[in-house]
Amino acid sequence: MQLETYISDLLYRYDCVTVPEFGAFLTRRVSAKIHESTHTFYPPKKALSFNEQLQQNDGLLANYIAEVEKIPYGTALNKISKQIKSIKSYLTEGETIELKNIGELALNADGKIQFDPSRHINYLTDSFGLSHFSSSDVTREVYKETVEVIEETAPITLTPEKRSNRNWLKYAAAAVIFLGLGGFGAANYYNSSIEDHNQLAQEQANEQLDAKVQEATFIISNPLPAATLSLEKQSGNYHIVAGAFRVEANSEKKVNQLRAQGFKARQIGTNRYGLHEVVYGSFETRAEAQNELYNIRSEHNRDAWLLIKNLK
Repeated sequence: MQLETYISDLLYRYDCVTVPEFGAFLTRRVSAKIHESTHTFYPPKKALSFNEQLQQNDGLLANYIAEVEKIPYGTALNKISKQIKSIKSYLTEGETIELKNIGELALNADGKIQFDPSRHINYLTDSFGLSHFSSSDVTREVYKETVEVIEETAPITLTPEKRSNRNWLKYAAAAVIFLGLGGFGAANYYNSSIEDHNQLAQEQANEQLDAKVQEATFIISNPLPAATLSLEKQSGNYHIVAGAFRVEANSEKKVNQLRAQGFKARQIGTNRYGLHEVVYGSFETRAEAQNELYNIRSEHNRDAWLLIKNLK
């Protein structure tokens, strides 16, 4: 089993991929940037990191492997556990583990896992097809110096005859000012006429509307009482699974037991194995679901797990 392939697939869609009993690969969005010395433009990307403290299974990786390989969830967990044990043994012997398209793992002097992320792949789908490129530096001073040289070799001069011809500009400027004042007065008169016309049309329209409203007014003598419906509908793609039952009656019994304990339990249908799944509740965000999953595992059911599924 190529574990790094499954992790890499999930990193495109999720910000956190937890490998049970090993750690979690995390991503964060980094804006586009320009390298000042090399003049290289880099597109937005997802920066990849590793946290050895996050080892609790959230069901994401195991569910994905089970779905791709068409195997039970428990079998997927066992395959992950075996490969993690192998990776840990190699790390303990001082070897460096390379995960394709993810990065390299090695133990530091303190026995902690040190992660060096791969830099040739971008997990941000918004930047698909974008790559970095370099641009040459713009040297504006060169053009400025060229202009100064041209001015020195071919200076611009005005002869006395050309200066005398500028008198006609005075008359042209006076004509422009006169025409501008005349146009301004005409525009004011036109705008005033338009406003008076619009106001008269608006008053006529209001009178017609009032007449129509009076004709259509009626009163209901015995109005029906208002009906208030209270419906509780759960939504969200993050579900905490309590169990799966082959007999539907047993799943209904489990739902009633959980509701008696205060949970918003419900059935979410059957899985691909024909088992009726029962959940403690459904949540809109992953953070809410993981917080509730922690409480349920510590107080009620250690075998509860997180299912990510769109029920629509």
